[in-house]
Amino acid sequence: MVRQMKKFIALMLLLSLGIVLPLSAQDADVAPGPGLGGMIIDGSTAGDPATFNPLIGSDTASSAVYGLLYPAIIGISPFTGLEEPNVAGAMASGWEYDESGTVLTVYLREDIAWNDGTPITSADYMWSVEATRSGQIDSPRAGIFETMADGTPAGGKIVSIEAPDDYTVVVTFNEADCISFSDVNDVTPVPAHVFSELYGDDYAAMMDEPRRIPTVSFGPFKDVEFSAGERISLLADQAYPDSLLGFISPAESVTLQVADENVATERFIGGEFSILGVPATRQEEFRTDPDLLDYPRYEFTGNGFTFFGMNHANPENPQPGFDEEGNLVPQEPHPVLGDVLVRQAISHAVDMDALIEGIRDGNGFKVATHTIPTSWVYNPELQYEYNPDLAMEKLTQAGWIDHDDDPATARICDDCLFAREVSADYNGSPLTLDLHVPAGSDIGEQMGLFFQAEMNKVGFNAIFEAIDWGSAFLPELVGQTFDMNMLGWSLGLPVDPDISAFYYPEVDVPGSGFNFGSYYSAELIELNDQARVVPGCDTETRAALYERVQEILFKDMPYFYMYVSESMTAVLPGTRNWNPTPFSRTYSQDAWVSPAVTTP
Repeated sequence: MVRQMKKFIALMLLLSLGIVLPLSAQDADVAPGPGLGGMIIDGSTAGDPATFNPLIGSDTASSAVYGLLYPAIIGISPFTGLEEPNVAGAMASGWEYDESGTVLTVYLREDIAWNDGTPITSADYMWSVEATRSGQIDSPRAGIFETMADGTPAGGKIVSIEAPDDYTVVVTFNEADCISFSDVNDVTPVPAHVFSELYGDDYAAMMDEPRRIPTVSFGPFKDVEFSAGERISLLADQAYPDSLLGFISPAESVTLQVADENVATERFIGGEFSILGVPATRQEEFRTDPDLLDYPRYEFTGNGFTFFGMNHANPENPQPGFDEEGNLVPQEPHPVLGDVLVRQAISHAVDMDALIEGIRDGNGFKVATHTIPTSWVYNPELQYEYNPDLAMEKLTQAGWIDHDDDPATARICDDCLFAREVSADYNGSPLTLDLHVPAGSDIGEQMGLFFQAEMNKVGFNAIFEAIDWGSAFLPELVGQTFDMNMLGWSLGLPVDPDISAFYYPEVDVPGSGFNFGSYYSAELIELNDQARVVPGCDTETRAALYERVQEILFKDMPYFYMYVSESMTAVLPGTRNWNPTPFSRTYSQDAWVSPAVTTP
């Protein structure tokens, strides 16, 4: 009950910050019939999806596609942001814990089937579980298990998952805690009868064909057509049983690749796109321009944050957090960012107020840890201090000296940490860092250039570049070969301040793990572990522990945390049955009636 109250409080905070404007459609508005509701067309700057397989995917472009093709085992309500039974597109009809709180039994719906008519059962979830736990595929989700299939420690809480019958799944945890329930949803069910025929138990073979087109699916759309660098389209699947109206209204869903956000905005205004995530720099235009006031729009506080990830380990020698025996692997420090004083110097060098006001038109809440303003543990007192003099002082303290009395030229190493601990030959090296952002976001590129200018004022040689997401940015990020890369975390639902998915050594895995910066703090892990097992999940006790967690993150700076967006989504005038919530802007898309758009 305490846990539910905690999430209810977070929900109320989020709703209080969200802005709901009058829409042109209401629930169950008139739709002409199956496939007669037009086309949904949107534009994306995220690049091509890396995969259509939910077991190996982790990028936004990929999940946007496979999220329409496969069920979740436990549904999250678009109205509450909480796990609930019998949610459209999900398998669970209910669940219960035993008295110890360590055994979870999930009961599955018996009324859903893949679009080839095969019933969706526990076997589909179990195939995904076995593949994820096998160790044969690159999956950041393997960290939910206590051990891998071969006994290698994985660091998670799930001891076992079993299926005693077709419509029951039993999950055993190594202890009762406050967040592991959500871990069950990290593994996406796939059609076992298809995947087992394709791969058997050779799960690694999936890595060889990440863009294999799904032939059997469960969702409002099906039949992926993909043209690299151009478009992704899916056709309405009238076999989907969970549609809002009893049929799928749109005939097709199409995503077109666009160069940047401004191009997407202009094409939306021109009637070429059905829906738009309005860039921060254009939101005021949609609020005040008489020509745009009839565009239905929805404003809400973002459920995530933007940050510059910092690599703490040597990018020339990426290492996993643990070896095969489960022992912590010593990490050779990053030549520059391995020193916390340097990371702190960057926090003092960049004027985030100026960035938010000047580049984002005032759109954004500054943050300095992993929590967001709508979180029940958010601490507004933790803020980076803009102080270039202090930044230079910390660099000097870290052994990066101003050798020519010119702050605008690069400092050099004079007994800096890397020279002391790794190689004395590093003395005399310039204070150089590569700053990368994904190409295609005009605002992202402006922010990258701003960081470069601010850092170079205090003695860095920061080199900025916008690079392609799929071919360059993502490989160097997950491969841990970067210096500083800017991206964002969507925190998912339900929101919890647990940090195990981001900063534990178990997920420090070159090629797949989410701890791509190789950050490690034993104290942080101990506090987070304590917060997970608070008796009754008491909110006040957990909040006190997470207050200390935030203080450590603020001091250690695994990331340069930047801001939480104030977001806006808009649709074309005349769109019907668009009913956004703080937790989903597209949950009702199978009922949309979209006005005529230019055929792409």
